[in-house]
Amino acid sequence: MVAMKRVAVALALVLLPAACGKGPSEDQCKKLLDHLVDLEFKKAGAAASADSQKADLTKQKAAIVENKSKDFVSACVDKTAKTRVECALQATDLEAVAKCDEAK
Repeated sequence: MVAMKRVAVALALVLLPAACGKGPSEDQCKKLLDHLVDLEFKKAGAAASADSQKADLTKQKAAIVENKSKDFVSACVDKTAKTRVECALQATDLEAVAKCDEAK
């Protein structure tokens, strides 16, 4: 599944070693995973017009989140700076997420 591989790359952009200080909450990390999956699907042009297509996209997103959630949330909470997570949550595309790594 191409979308899953692309999501893994997007997740890697965010999960770089964190600076010292209080890290993000588990809830923030779960929201970030959902946000990154949404951004990746958006970038891939995943838009559905029919209800059946919307349901299929929802299932695909849920499968990715379920598959990646445990590892992502653990790494996010333990290794990612809270400021990076907050920045990525505000990003409107994956390029903006990548820029969160540049802001220090």
